[in-house]
Amino acid sequence: MDKPCTLLVHFDKGSAAMANEIKADLEGSDVTAKVEAMKRAVMLLLNGETLPTLFITVVRYVLPSEDHTIQKLLLLYLEIIDKRDSAGRVLPEMILICQNLRNNLQHPNEYIRGVTLRFLCRLSEPEVLEPLVPSILENLENRHHFIRRHALSAISAIYRLPHGDQLIPDAPELVERALASEQDASARRNAFLMLCLCGLERAVAYLFSNAERVTEWPDLLQMAVVDLIRKVCRSPNRADKGRYIKIIISLLSSPSTAVVYECAGALVSLSSAPTAVRAAANTYCELLSSQSDNNVRLILLDRLNELRTSHRDVMVDMVMDVLRALASPNLDVKRKVLDLVLDLLTPRNVEEVVLYLKKEVVKTQSGELEKGGEYRQMLVQAIHACAVEFPEVAGSVVHLLMDFLGDTNVAAAVDVVLFVREIIETNPKLRVSMIQRLSDTFYQIRASRVCSIALWILGEYSLSLSEVESAISTIKQCLGDLPFFTVSGEGEATDSSKPAQPMVNSVTVSSRRPVVLADGTYATQSAATEAISTPSVTPGSLASTLNLRSLILSGDFFLAAVVAYTLTKLVLRLEEVQPSKAEANKACTRALLVMTSILQLGLSSYLPQPIDNDSYDRIVLCVRLLCNTGDDVRKIWLQSCRQSFAKMLAEKQFRETEEMKAKAQISHAQPDDLIDFYHLKSRRGMSQLELEDEVQDDLKAATGGFTKETDDANRLNRILQLTGFSDPVYAEAFVTVHHYDIVLDVTIINRTKETLQNLCLELATMGDLKLVDRPQNYTLAPESSKQIRANIKVSSTETGVIFGNIVYETSNVMERSVVVLNDIHIDIMDYISPATCADVTFRNMWAEFEWENKVAVNTVIQDEKEFLNHVIKSTNMKCLTPPSALDGECGFLAANLYAKSVFGEDALVNISIEKQADGKLSGYIRIRSKTQGIALSLGDKITLKQKGGS
Repeated sequence: MDKPCTLLVHFDKGSAAMANEIKADLEGSDVTAKVEAMKRAVMLLLNGETLPTLFITVVRYVLPSEDHTIQKLLLLYLEIIDKRDSAGRVLPEMILICQNLRNNLQHPNEYIRGVTLRFLCRLSEPEVLEPLVPSILENLENRHHFIRRHALSAISAIYRLPHGDQLIPDAPELVERALASEQDASARRNAFLMLCLCGLERAVAYLFSNAERVTEWPDLLQMAVVDLIRKVCRSPNRADKGRYIKIIISLLSSPSTAVVYECAGALVSLSSAPTAVRAAANTYCELLSSQSDNNVRLILLDRLNELRTSHRDVMVDMVMDVLRALASPNLDVKRKVLDLVLDLLTPRNVEEVVLYLKKEVVKTQSGELEKGGEYRQMLVQAIHACAVEFPEVAGSVVHLLMDFLGDTNVAAAVDVVLFVREIIETNPKLRVSMIQRLSDTFYQIRASRVCSIALWILGEYSLSLSEVESAISTIKQCLGDLPFFTVSGEGEATDSSKPAQPMVNSVTVSSRRPVVLADGTYATQSAATEAISTPSVTPGSLASTLNLRSLILSGDFFLAAVVAYTLTKLVLRLEEVQPSKAEANKACTRALLVMTSILQLGLSSYLPQPIDNDSYDRIVLCVRLLCNTGDDVRKIWLQSCRQSFAKMLAEKQFRETEEMKAKAQISHAQPDDLIDFYHLKSRRGMSQLELEDEVQDDLKAATGGFTKETDDANRLNRILQLTGFSDPVYAEAFVTVHHYDIVLDVTIINRTKETLQNLCLELATMGDLKLVDRPQNYTLAPESSKQIRANIKVSSTETGVIFGNIVYETSNVMERSVVVLNDIHIDIMDYISPATCADVTFRNMWAEFEWENKVAVNTVIQDEKEFLNHVIKSTNMKCLTPPSALDGECGFLAANLYAKSVFGEDALVNISIEKQADGKLSGYIRIRSKTQGIALSLGDKITLKQKGGS
């Protein structure tokens, strides 16, 4: 069942009756029945059935058939069956097969010859292949390219066998001659690949002799050329690297996009010269604009991002070319483009980038784009990042973005108002115009959170008399007439906010409910808002401006508390800038009226939910403050709030700067490393590209660019002992985890004085791990070693286990011996990496994810911050809580951690701990994720590590 085959189809287990039925159908003369019988035989063999009596029937009744389908199934059958006995000798029946294969190789039908030659590529028995070699070589000169193509493949496969050079000793010479006269593209490719594998010098000589005509070659052959150049340039001695680079650059003009893409990747791997990198980047950008497949675009953006990491100076000039990919309708492509561009910003190109992003924002207003709201949100975030890094461009975009404060996409509107809040603090020159713009557009805001932040901005940055009065007027207009509801003893609903315009058509939306007055009589309580239906109403009319009133009447008392807070701050500032005491007192009275009206609404029975205690206390505090203000309190309200916000922005910028420094790869050269000075070398015959490459190599050598990233100590930590030192077979494994793949390099040492036969490494997995291929059997000489590689696929972020044993035979013992291996536990830390996300995103994911693992704190560590750092180090996660929030000694600590797996899974962790009276820490660590595996695995890891162990 584990033998290689080109056909793998599931089939039910066979029986003796089914084998007899197959045999009868094969012996019959019906071609259709024979085809079905051969298919069933192949499927049975694939499922482990032996069918020992079927071979002679196939030889007698199937071999002579001229039907092409039967012949193809016959080759599949011959590929599956065992061709050797238990002693390893070729079965004598194979002589009959050899004669049939020789006849097929001389068959007048081209198809029969071609499929037979293709079948020979998968034979590994020299005894079977040796008598067929003359017939194979004859097919090299066949007139049909289909036969020549497969003849070249067969020669290549035979020559690469362990003793293939003895079967066809002059194979490279024959193939080279055939390549010189061949015209078919596929045949030329097969011949060239054979030379690349078996006669590298001949392949290089052929390439150089035809270097001027490489651009005219078919794309299949051009791809083979690129592979050859990569293979040759990996060798330490790369004397002709300049010639190879010239060929690669010439292939960049190939009409095949696949060839162009491969050439760009090869060019970057061969040369670090700015000219070569620029050519590769241009190629990627052209493909990015011309390809419509989103997967291809994402791959190209990944390649460009890799260039940005190592050659940022060159990529800076390609920003506008990359931005053209925003024309793609796919949001993932747009997001990657914006992320790449934001990493390439410089003072020289930031204005062009922002101008382009502004045009894209305007396009989203048309409504023609699919998911225009999400795209607009990404653009706002990108412009925000540009303005934060380069404040001088903020003035050109902030007023445009403020038009989107009333966006129906709440997330986009929140991003805009956060952008405005940060820019108005960091750019004092724009404050006056931004405050005026915010006052003019405030009525358009419909989201509660956006209103809250906008009110804070108005209260904090309205400094002059006109600005303060305008802000108070804007809030009053958006609140409408007071009180918010009226109580009528006659039972009629009256609307205090109704405008005195009898000619305007309006629809009053009111709600009534009975209420018992203090004297015991009944009355009707109502609250209403006005909806103007006249088309001539301007945006500043009552219906359009009552955004605060409608939100408060919906029960949003947090926003009502923000209104009270803002009015308090504005009145306090008005008392400082208003020369007229009477006007200031008048404004104070109006603010108190608003606050008492809000409290009256919150304490009434009109709304389903009364006002919450926090909002009530805050509004009462504002009322008391306006009635009796001290200098210390005034300073806190008018100065300390803005100072705290400025400090928060400074900490945020410092944290981002530290993260950028941490990501920067700093490499150092060793004191005794060799440096070649290209100024002292002979430049005769060297092109400009080669000179640039020499300079870049010298710079890398001087700065440690060639230093290996892998540390030998880390490699030693990944070596796991699988057997004991006293076992007859010693084994150890080096585990490499790379995204979706786990590679086990197992070293097996025969510690006995006997030859171990049929030694096999048997592995099995538990969890979401899958063994790709099973290692084959080996013969191990006394005291010799063998390297065996096993590949395992990973499908999810779960802690998996790999277990197995080593089975072998010796000449003295008839039974097979077994050595059980130690289990290999695949750590979840190999799959996850620290990541960052916004607080809002973290909270949304925390509410959305359904899997939670709650781990109780049980540790000997007695310091809260030390325990937090230990958990962060043990789980390979990122702490999202800023350091300023963790400062101080208060006896308790709460922090959020975040990480992302290679499979795109999010891991959220919340740590809440408290220091007890005896000095011990108590609390819980809560883990949430979208899938069960990562929550359980991460919980097990924390439980194991939290005690302070390594």
